[in-house]
Amino acid sequence: MSAPAGDREIPLDNAKEEISGPVCTGESSRHDSAEQTDLKLPPANWLRENPQLGSAGTTILGSSSKSKPFSSFGMAYEFIDCIGDDVDVVSDSENIKKLLKIPYSKSHVSMAVHRVGRTLLLDDLDIQELFMKSSQTGDWTWLKEFYQRLIDQKWQRKKKSKEHWYQKAILSKFLYYSINGDGAAEPVPVNPDREEEKESEAEEFSSSWPTAFTSTASDTEEADAPKQVQESFSMDSMFALDQVTSAPKEQHLAMLFNEGENSQGLRNDFVRNIMWTFEDIHMLVGSNMPIFGGGRYPAVSLRLRDNNKPINILTGIDYWLDNLMCNVPELVMCFHVNGIVQKYEMIKTEDIPHLENSTFSTRVVKDIAQNILSFLKSNCTKEGHTYWLFKASGSDIVKLYDLTTLCEEAEEEKCQNPFTLPVAVLLYRVASNMMLKASQNRKHYGTIRTLLLNCVKLLDEERHPQIIASAHYMLSELFQLDEPPEEDGEESIRAGGSEDSYSDEDREEEEELTEDSDENVSYRSCCSPQDDSKAVAVIRSVVELSVPEKYKSTHQIRPSSVFPVSLDKEEKCRHVLSCVLKGLKAVDVTIKKESDLPAADPNTPIPLKYEDRNAIGACAAEQGLSLLLERAMAWQADQKLPTRSGMIPGSWQHRMKLQLFLKASKAYYVLSDAATKLQKYGRALRYIKLSLQCYDAYCSVSGTLHPQVLQFHSQCLSLCGDIHLMLAQNGNNRAAYLEEYSYQTKEDQEILHSLQRESSCQAFNMATDLATDPEYQLFVSSKCYEAAYELLFSEALKDQDSDQLAQVLKRLGNIRNEMGVYFMNQAAAMQTEKEVKKSVSGAEQEMWKKSFSYFEKGMKDFEAIEDSTNSALLLCNTGRLMRICAQAHCTLSADQSRGEFSPEEALYYNKAIHYYLRARKCLASRENHSAVWDSVNWELSTTYFTLATLLQDYAPLSRKAQEQIEREVTDAMMKSLKYCDLQTESARQPLYQYRAATIHHRLASMYHSCFRNQVGDEHLRKQHRSLAELHYSKAVCLFLSLTDAPCELLRTLLERVAFAEFTMAGQSSSTAKLKSLTGALEIMTETRSAFLMIQKELLEEQIELSEPAESSDSPEAAGGSPSGLNLQEVMKLIGVFEPSFSFLLLQVIKLMTTMKRKPSNKDEELLKTFKNVYSKLLRAEKNAPLLSRIELHIELLQQLKTQTGSGDTGAHS
Repeated sequence: MSAPAGDREIPLDNAKEEISGPVCTGESSRHDSAEQTDLKLPPANWLRENPQLGSAGTTILGSSSKSKPFSSFGMAYEFIDCIGDDVDVVSDSENIKKLLKIPYSKSHVSMAVHRVGRTLLLDDLDIQELFMKSSQTGDWTWLKEFYQRLIDQKWQRKKKSKEHWYQKAILSKFLYYSINGDGAAEPVPVNPDREEEKESEAEEFSSSWPTAFTSTASDTEEADAPKQVQESFSMDSMFALDQVTSAPKEQHLAMLFNEGENSQGLRNDFVRNIMWTFEDIHMLVGSNMPIFGGGRYPAVSLRLRDNNKPINILTGIDYWLDNLMCNVPELVMCFHVNGIVQKYEMIKTEDIPHLENSTFSTRVVKDIAQNILSFLKSNCTKEGHTYWLFKASGSDIVKLYDLTTLCEEAEEEKCQNPFTLPVAVLLYRVASNMMLKASQNRKHYGTIRTLLLNCVKLLDEERHPQIIASAHYMLSELFQLDEPPEEDGEESIRAGGSEDSYSDEDREEEEELTEDSDENVSYRSCCSPQDDSKAVAVIRSVVELSVPEKYKSTHQIRPSSVFPVSLDKEEKCRHVLSCVLKGLKAVDVTIKKESDLPAADPNTPIPLKYEDRNAIGACAAEQGLSLLLERAMAWQADQKLPTRSGMIPGSWQHRMKLQLFLKASKAYYVLSDAATKLQKYGRALRYIKLSLQCYDAYCSVSGTLHPQVLQFHSQCLSLCGDIHLMLAQNGNNRAAYLEEYSYQTKEDQEILHSLQRESSCQAFNMATDLATDPEYQLFVSSKCYEAAYELLFSEALKDQDSDQLAQVLKRLGNIRNEMGVYFMNQAAAMQTEKEVKKSVSGAEQEMWKKSFSYFEKGMKDFEAIEDSTNSALLLCNTGRLMRICAQAHCTLSADQSRGEFSPEEALYYNKAIHYYLRARKCLASRENHSAVWDSVNWELSTTYFTLATLLQDYAPLSRKAQEQIEREVTDAMMKSLKYCDLQTESARQPLYQYRAATIHHRLASMYHSCFRNQVGDEHLRKQHRSLAELHYSKAVCLFLSLTDAPCELLRTLLERVAFAEFTMAGQSSSTAKLKSLTGALEIMTETRSAFLMIQKELLEEQIELSEPAESSDSPEAAGGSPSGLNLQEVMKLIGVFEPSFSFLLLQVIKLMTTMKRKPSNKDEELLKTFKNVYSKLLRAEKNAPLLSRIELHIELLQQLKTQTGSGDTGAHS
């Protein structure tokens, strides 16, 4: 259409956008018929199809003002994007004009109104034609009776006059003359009277109402249906699913009905479709008005008027609205007298309201439009309902009826309402279109849900299973199962961000609030109670429509609502499964091949298999679990044969079940994942079993498996592996897990019943049965992970994202570590259970091999994903396994005494050291993972220390020389010391200090022994003496820094005193001996620190034992020391301390007394102190309590310390 009118000023606030439609343009597009042309004679081109006239070229009625009953639906289908949100009204332009002329016209108005979202669809409802049809079919008899009873007591079909047909005929001929280039009239050999008669018959008897609105319910019924209907419904099947799943946005929905003669009014037959904004009302308008243009007049409309009849106000409004809608700036009026053309007159569109005899206010027309729209918006509130707007001829009262409610009250089937199916299909198509829009976000989910629920409510499951199943699938798609949890800052769909329709309860509350308002008084008119008792609303006088803002839209057409999505995953999944079940039931209704299926009652629980796997061998388990991969890989060829239930591959049932099975599988997967996080492992296993059963059914009907489906299957297997691992690690709750596993809801049973129509659902039983044996559970877990890995590593998924592969490899490495640890612990248990260790049993060796094999595989898994931390942990565990092997080779005799350190022990300890060193190298530095680094260092230090201790305590003298053993012990001890981290503050630091002190003590003891036993090599003896003193000194320093090792400190100091005594024994000079003895006494005074620690612990023990009697039943009070002090060890050490202390004092006193040189005053004081201490020590009661003896020792040592001036800090170090 040419657009010069866009530059012209059009009165009123209106705008339009033509969506489609031609315009007659060019110099010869419009041919003005010459004056005196006789329009009664037909032109040569009359009734020939012409795109310039659109539908006017295919009917003898010319541009008929009669609307088809479903014209708005045809437009809505074609421009689906506009429906529900952007547009207020969709209708034929003739219906719009009829509504806006209500206050000016006495003629009747009968329109059907439907609501879809915030959009109202208006269609002409020819009640007379409808009743003619009902007299033939028996439908709508309740409405006919209602109409006759309340509105028109004597209904009869009014026959149109000959004058009406005469005017129609000359208008048609006039339009053809206007496009006929030569203007020559060619006679047509027809009888005008007979022509009018035929036209009348065509008008009366060719009903424009649909003849049938039923779809097929079964394959048998489809076979009996006409071929056209079958084809149309196969297309319906396609759009029902494809639009929701994978169809691109530009792909148009297939029409439900045929596009030919039997299109049943659902095609968009308008020449042009216009998006027209009239004030603030947005309308999608269909128009067939011919538009001509050419030369100085690029766009004009043509009108034919009888020169003897003046233009009235109705005609003026008609012309003005037509031009406004089509944005035509000018009108050309052709005047004739008895069919003879007299003259032409050009009128601008803005001048039409001011024509003589046709003056009207554009402002009033605008108010009428706003009032009518507000009236309809306020009262047509239920989506899916058919409303009837009716004004009787000559009446001023406009009534609105809810035909759907009246039909329900009449107890007639809803399919007898011819609008039911088109409305349901439109609701479905708007919802599916909104689902397809990539730009849509979650706030529209409430709208989509309402559309689909209303669609399902309107349809009969047996007649329209395709749409119902698809709608339920779309409803399930609204609940996003993989979305992240909602954050506070995001727009919440639960906070009313979406729009939805009223519930009945909301509407009742709104009506209570608004019934008493002034604006609503007019809705219930002054009619007799009998008349308006059935009406939803009434306009008591059409004059009120001209009053500005008389009717305000008090009801929101889409009030805010809450989309029922909970952040609780279980609730969300239950919504999904409910929708899936309804969808499956709708599909199963259409599949009649029941005889081949096993009889099953959906109300009877299907038992879940529970077996004790202790008796099942690994071979049988391997065979069963091989199905994990076979099920995933076997169905890669296109399927041709019918499925188990009789479905044909490629049918709508087949495609729908595929989607529903997959959706159910995902919902059960999410439920299982959520249960796993809640540590409800029995419930988690039940859900993952159902998920895999849904997947099994999916594989049974699927020809090929999409990579994304295989990826999802890999996730299911990984989760199944996680659950079995957790079950193995939490064996104490097996009874609770069994109870959770055995429970089943009715919904789950019904879904499983539907699954078993297509598959036995047994493929994954081995992976999902609840076992009691931890070893078997670990084994199943590892096989699940292996199957998941094989899937991801397969040809179909090798190019997919590697993140999931890394996760599966990590899980695989972890389960292999768990299995390695399990078998390692089994071997250690066997070792401890043996009463007498002779030789290593075959069962132990088998456990070692299994454990080592799993550790090796796990290391490879972690190395594949470059996970150095976990690799180090597995190397650590392998080192521990080697230590267990070494311990197993330690033989004990019948009297529990062990022999020499064996070569096998040495071999395994060195292997352990090798693995620990590899683990340390794997981590590279402490910064990578401090905890693991510290653990590796500790284990490495412990292994070296154990090796050195065994070499020292059980020296293999039969195989090695003493010196070699000493070198090996020294080397191992120093390496153990190297990995003792004494500097870093950590929880392990006291352990490192104790270990280091013990190492120094052991080395000092070894060098002490060498010094005592060494004969001949004086240089070597001096070296040993020096090393012994060095290590004793370091051991004392480290033990002094600890507060919980008094016995070790006391023992070290007593050994050091003994070392000093042995040194003194080899001295001959009295002075040298006295010096050595004095040094030994100074060392002895350092034992005071050890005695103080022992005294403190004994006092704490006394306080605890002296507490009230109620605590006497505690385990500490029953026996032993609650402080952990080894009293037996303390008594033994005191038994060594007292004679040694006494001997030193006696020797010092003897030497100082027998010295030849004269003693100084200081020496005399010292001698006196020594004698006093010695005297007290001798007089001490040997059977005195331990605490009293220790307190005496502390006192005596304090006297010596004060006199000699020695400290507690190890001055000799």
